[in-house]
Amino acid sequence: MIRALALALALLPLPAGAESIVAGLSQSSVSITADYAGSEILIYGAVKREAPIAPGRSLRVVITVEGPDLPVVVRRKDRIGPIWANTDRLRPGPVPSFYAVASSAPLDEALTPEEDLRHGVTLARVLRSEEPTSQPFMDAILRIGTAEGRYFTQENSIALTEETLFRTDVALPAALTEGNYTVRLFLTREGEVLDTVKRTIWVRKAGLERFIYENAHQQPLLYGLASLLIAGFAGWAASALFQRMRW
Repeated sequence: MIRALALALALLPLPAGAESIVAGLSQSSVSITADYAGSEILIYGAVKREAPIAPGRSLRVVITVEGPDLPVVVRRKDRIGPIWANTDRLRPGPVPSFYAVASSAPLDEALTPEEDLRHGVTLARVLRSEEPTSQPFMDAILRIGTAEGRYFTQENSIALTEETLFRTDVALPAALTEGNYTVRLFLTREGEVLDTVKRTIWVRKAGLERFIYENAHQQPLLYGLASLLIAGFAGWAASALFQRMRW
């Protein structure tokens, strides 16, 4: 009975004026190989509606791409006499290894602070600490991630045609962390979120990189012994080559 009711509700037409997102990705998986130097993901879609576009109330689209979380430790250095030393540290818990934000308009127009707080969209909201003393450490994480190209915001980078069709390209760096990358799409009007959709990009090592990674984690002893043998053989071969060159 409950399943039948849920199915009936899902098949009902959208309410008058309701708008929703239909979205897709140019690729849903990325393979990290020896020659991987980064890639671009095309995110595209359309606005589905059951009524004409409301005049004077522009639609906006905001897209985020979030990489898998990683544990981090942030240390602060202070000068103690003639030397610099670590005086404090913070373990903020897992933070995104990658985070990108794209929007079809300036973020302060596309999203109200209340909706940003509710959905955790902007970098300032994602990397925010509830304790004022911890916020400088979170700011350092944001600053370092931005300098390394792992965190960035691209306002006005989504092409929105006639408030119906949209598309944008998000660049993924060469130093990708393996795992699932979550793509979130927000449709807003006057800063209020009307609809949101999630998609996933699977990032995995492939080829020789995958073989080495699996052996290093599943058979660490054999992997270590093999590494020593290879290093020893390489040293012996280099020594023999130099001796022949001297003759």
